[in-house]
Amino acid sequence: MKKRIGSYPRVRIEGGGRAVVSQAGGVLLVETVRKAGLDAAISEALAPWRKARAVHNPGKILLDMALAVALGGDCLADVAMLRCEPAVFGPVASDPTVSRLIDTLAASGEKALQAIRAARSEVRQRVWLLAGENAPDADGQVTVDLDGVLVIAHSDKEDAAATWKKTYGHHPLTAFVDHGPGGTGEPVAALLRPGNAGSNTAADHITTAQLALAQLPKKYRCGRRTLIRTDSAGGTHDFVAWLAKRGRWLSYSVGMVITEAIHSHVLKIPASAWTSAIETDGEVRDGAWVAELTGDLLTGWPKGMRLIVRKERPHPGAQLRITDADGMRITCFATNTPDRPIAELELRHRLRARAEDRIRAARATGLRNLPLHDTAQNQVWLEIVQIALDLLAWMPMLALTGQARLFEPRRLRFRLFSAAAQLVTTGRRRILRLARHWPWTYEITGALERLALLPNPG
Repeated sequence: MKKRIGSYPRVRIEGGGRAVVSQAGGVLLVETVRKAGLDAAISEALAPWRKARAVHNPGKILLDMALAVALGGDCLADVAMLRCEPAVFGPVASDPTVSRLIDTLAASGEKALQAIRAARSEVRQRVWLLAGENAPDADGQVTVDLDGVLVIAHSDKEDAAATWKKTYGHHPLTAFVDHGPGGTGEPVAALLRPGNAGSNTAADHITTAQLALAQLPKKYRCGRRTLIRTDSAGGTHDFVAWLAKRGRWLSYSVGMVITEAIHSHVLKIPASAWTSAIETDGEVRDGAWVAELTGDLLTGWPKGMRLIVRKERPHPGAQLRITDADGMRITCFATNTPDRPIAELELRHRLRARAEDRIRAARATGLRNLPLHDTAQNQVWLEIVQIALDLLAWMPMLALTGQARLFEPRRLRFRLFSAAAQLVTTGRRRILRLARHWPWTYEITGALERLALLPNPG
């Protein structure tokens, strides 16, 4: 008689296991919080909102929410995954206490938001100093990418409206610091807007840029060392004039809409004026050329602006637009960076596409939906999401090496954070013993060793 053999072994399931910690890899984020001094900074910032005889610190509650979101949670109730592991995450507030804090902060409006943002800015400067050559400003330059995000709402929430993509929800405007090809990126601004907010609203771009600059170290809040990149939604007279205003002197690289005037000038460019576009390795980009436009097209724009256009053979299956010419896809952007070859400037602007990776990571980290009803509550939620994304960017920057530094949130959770461990108490010490057979155990232990070598906050 033949026995049926399944594809997977059968195991017997019993409850009551002890001294086992799930999400043990989350200790990487806890150690990042400790070394960055984020817990002390947030607690000090939210001290005015701590009620007399309160058991839980508002700063700890907010950080617990951010840790839960970083580990994959997408609502307030997901803080329960931390509550189940007090040996790693300490005492965690109950769901009603968390909800009351969110309501309290939301009722305080901009005052609470400014306190949280000031704490994040202070800690960011320390983290960049700790990161050294891995910091986003290691080469003396900082690049900030602005982009909009559509967040779908599946119920009637305040300020939810029909979007330009015929969906229903909100349209936040975000800003991320680019870590370059060797890293990911970190959020520095998130402006919550109704779903029907315009994509090219200059006032919203200015507000978001102001929030982003306030998050940077003071030496990068003005001057050419800070580059602001946007797609064509930022190519408005008011926003470009604000960036180039005397005393601000920011560098910019903003996409421009192909107007009829630009289109007619492109058709007149002689073949000799086109230069081959390049790839990140310096090689020629096949089927792509760039040229600089001059003349009356720059009338009315800030002094020093350069207008650069690119033509490229469309990808197979791509549909040409009415603004394309001679079977080529035409794109255009403006910059105020002088004395650099236009091919290098076009490559720098093209790398703005990394902002789409940051948005994908944000969607996987609490931005898939806005879980609360009121706009003020969801703005607090956006701050929580940004803290979670900060931790997911700072931890690899400080502790991981090689390809692991490029891990996006989903991969970090699958490979590192989801690791289980045995909790051993000996000699008044608590030790987490990770499974030896887990492929990324040594990645986790190596990262913890690097974090341990960093100086503690003063």
